[in-house]
Amino acid sequence: MHALSLPTWLIHISSVLEWIAAISLVWFYAQNIESKAWYTLSYAMLPSLVSAMCACTWHFFDNAESLKWLVTVQAATTLLGNCTMCLSSWWIWKRSTS
Repeated sequence: MHALSLPTWLIHISSVLEWIAAISLVWFYAQNIESKAWYTLSYAMLPSLVSAMCACTWHFFDNAESLKWLVTVQAATTLLGNCTMCLSSWWIWKRSTS
């Protein structure tokens, strides 16, 4: 756990918690307006949460060489999350204009 300073850990952990809160808020919004399109956004946000958790895990174990594969998983889930959120946002936009 010495790879990051305490303030940096606080930022990492609070970012993960904020992302969980954002997913929850989008989910509750989807329930309130009864929109399947908005539900997809909450699901589309999950790969980015996995990405953040990969980063925290790797740093927790002092950037261990044996866990270097987590960096690849983080990159892949970041890309996947960006693509799924883009598609979901497009679907929300498309549903709102029709």
